[in-house]
Amino acid sequence: MKEKTVYICSECGFESPKWLGKCPGCGNWSTLEESIVNKPLKAAKGASGPSSGARASEPVRIASLKSESDERHKTGISEFDRVLGGGLVTGSVVLVGGDPGIGKSTILMQICFNICSDRRVLYITGEESLAQIRMRAERLAGEKVSDYDNLFVDAKTDISDVLESISRVKPDVVVIDSIQTMYRSDISGAPGGVSQVRECALALINRAKSEGISVFLVGHVTKEGSLAGPRVLEHMVDCVLYFEGEQRHNHRVLRAVKNRYGSTNEIGVFEMGEKGLTEVKNPSMLTLSGRPENAAGAAITCAMEGSRPILSEVQALATQTSFAVPRRMCTGFDYNRAALIIAVLEKHAGVSLNNRDVYINVVGGIRLLEPAADMAVALAIASSVKNTPLGDDLIVFGEIGLSGEIRAVNAISQRISEGVKLGFKRFIVPYQNKLPDASAFGDAEIYKARTIAQALALTLR
Repeated sequence: MKEKTVYICSECGFESPKWLGKCPGCGNWSTLEESIVNKPLKAAKGASGPSSGARASEPVRIASLKSESDERHKTGISEFDRVLGGGLVTGSVVLVGGDPGIGKSTILMQICFNICSDRRVLYITGEESLAQIRMRAERLAGEKVSDYDNLFVDAKTDISDVLESISRVKPDVVVIDSIQTMYRSDISGAPGGVSQVRECALALINRAKSEGISVFLVGHVTKEGSLAGPRVLEHMVDCVLYFEGEQRHNHRVLRAVKNRYGSTNEIGVFEMGEKGLTEVKNPSMLTLSGRPENAAGAAITCAMEGSRPILSEVQALATQTSFAVPRRMCTGFDYNRAALIIAVLEKHAGVSLNNRDVYINVVGGIRLLEPAADMAVALAIASSVKNTPLGDDLIVFGEIGLSGEIRAVNAISQRISEGVKLGFKRFIVPYQNKLPDASAFGDAEIYKARTIAQALALTLR
């Protein structure tokens, strides 16, 4: 059969018979990739769906449907359940991505150990041998490996063989490590290509939905940090989870960027050890451990990650520049947001930074995404310029506007309560925020600031 060449967009899956610089489907540039197809696309062996002759379902009344809350199962790791929205939903497909060695396979293996006592679990690897899987299992579980009779492992990459293994084992939970190693023999192209990833994922999703199997897919990431393969893969699955953190640091952050069954604001915090990943019940203690006393250029803020307040340390270093254009570098904080804060400090607070390099770092590899961290960044920079510490018992939070005003933030009571619990006594909050009875926070001193200039006057007298 004559080979047919098509070009498929890696972002939206749009197909074109010829290469185009700009994708007509999503408007992105240079995303069309060549793919060779010599057979018509059809469902893989064992897959369910319209192409395999499956009978279409009949419309039903919404009142007769069962709530998904009754279908959740605990994974045995409360931080993971928090990110999922309360537990694993029957028939859901969860995509777990992250840098190599960040801990994706480790935490999924630990989940398999936790749930296989009352559920059948199938772990399929396309990257390791069965002997390597056994070695990792012994490292995580030790001699208890022989007790896990409901945990099955297999090493396959052909999606047809994978579906046959699922049919034989009849598991409740399936782990695919990783989706980029799976392929369909009736589609030309190497594993990891746009067509291969999309069709293999579709076959697994159809099986999960038709038989009520919960599926975990491990996904590789590109050098930019996004999931490799077609972007449409993220739209096909129910949940997309990212592992964040530096390999040189022991702790990891699990963040949901898509969740059909829960909030995308929750995060889970883990610490990597010899026996795998362990939960961090109080992330604030972890992020603040080891901080120096009375150090200039350091400020503590409280960020809300979903329903959880987390204290984070922001460090700034402002030094005389040796370049014609001063350098600005950020780790864990948005670069454009930092440039805005620097401009506001120069314009409305009288802090001269046009001849200084500014370096900003959020300690511990944590990323501060919400604008409430603006005031901490601004005060840390000013503290470094004046070489004056802010004090070890101070917490600040508030969004900074272009006019130098400090805008209100949400969940102010939770933020202050978290700081009081960890021994902080002074707080600078936006003036517009309404506070409950001050006695609720003990002997904490709470100051309100309208502008960034007032905040500087309260701290750097």
